[in-house]
Formats: sequence, structure tokens, C-alpha cells
Amino acid sequence: MHIVDGALANSVVAGGAVVAVGGIAMGLRHMPMEKIPVAGVLSASFFVASLIHVPIGPSSVHLIMNGLAGIVLGWAAVPALFVGLLLQAVFFGFGGLTVLGINTVNIALPAVAAWYLCRRGVRSSDARIAALWGALAGGLSIAITTIMVAASLALSGEEFYPAAKFVFLAHIPVMLIEAGLTAAAVHLTRLVKPELLDVAPVMGEAR
Repeated sequence: MHIVDGALANSVVAGGAVVAVGGIAMGLRHMPMEKIPVAGVLSASFFVASLIHVPIGPSSVHLIMNGLAGIVLGWAAVPALFVGLLLQAVFFGFGGLTVLGINTVNIALPAVAAWYLCRRGVRSSDARIAALWGALAGGLSIAITTIMVAASLALSGEEFYPAAKFVFLAHIPVMLIEAGLTAAAVHLTRLVKPELLDVAPVMGEAR
């Protein structure tokens, strides 16, 4: 899901950088002190999950876990995921520094979208319903990310059209895997630390 340096048009890179700066600023404003440790853990989870990737032309396929970051952190997921992307670019050369902005936008904004669309569902009093909404958040965030990556490529030139179409198809298995992982994470969180999802402990779900 990382787009590499030199693959995109300058206008796309610049636009992504501007939007990323705005998203990071918004995220920092919505990150209370008590959320900082959680943001660090989720940033590390993203960092580790996306280390194993399969290159696909100017992009790559790998796990992201941005849906989970979104439903736990909301807007604060943007700076958390940005840090993970920055460390990957610096230490492993994944993506690159010039495309750090657009990669942040493509991965973090879908996390925020998942938060807006699924946050009420994951707070359901029924743990099974909450897990289903978690699955939706996980799969949907990947779907939106792939669409945004494909759009970034398509806006950079007609030569990227085939790659843009293939990016979405190649990520369908990832959508299913992330849906299952996020559902399991929501279910576990409901059992051991429901306050992370702004849910009060419920009788029968207590540890």
C-alpha cells in the first residue's frame, strides 16, 4: 500500500503533503494525554503488520490495521500512522520521504472514515454486534485505502491505469483478513479493556 518515491506526479505529491499536514494537526488536537500510549501501541502495530509486503509495481500489498487504529483513536490515528510511515521510510526505505504525505493521507484518512461510520456499532451493548462492526471497519478501511491509492496513481498519468485497477483487486484478500483481525481485536478489547472503545464494562463481559 506504500507508493514509492518518484511514482507520482508532483501535483499529487504536493496535494497529499498539504492534506497530511492538516490531518496531523487535527489529530494532535484530538489526542488527549491518556490516548498517547494507545496511539504508540497502534502505531507500532501498523509498523510491524506492514513490514512484510509484496511489491506490486509502484505500490505493495500488506496488512495495515488502520481500521482498528481508526475506531480506537479517531482523528488521532492520523499522527499515529504518520509516525509509523515515517519510521518505515527512514529505516527500511518503504515508500519514501517525498511521498510520505500522500501515503499518510491514503492510509490514515480511511481510518478516520471507519471511525465516523463504525464507532457507534463497536460500542453496541451486544459484543457480537460490536465485533461485526469491527469487521466492517477493518475491511472498509482497506477498501477505501485501495481506492485512494488507485486514484493517486491514476491522477499521475495514463500509464498507471492498469496498476491502479490491479491495486484494488490484489487487496481483496487483505480486506477479508483485516476484517477478521479487527473483529477479533474488538471482541478482545471488549473483554479486557472496553474503555479503549469508550464502552463501559458490561456484566458477562468482565474479565
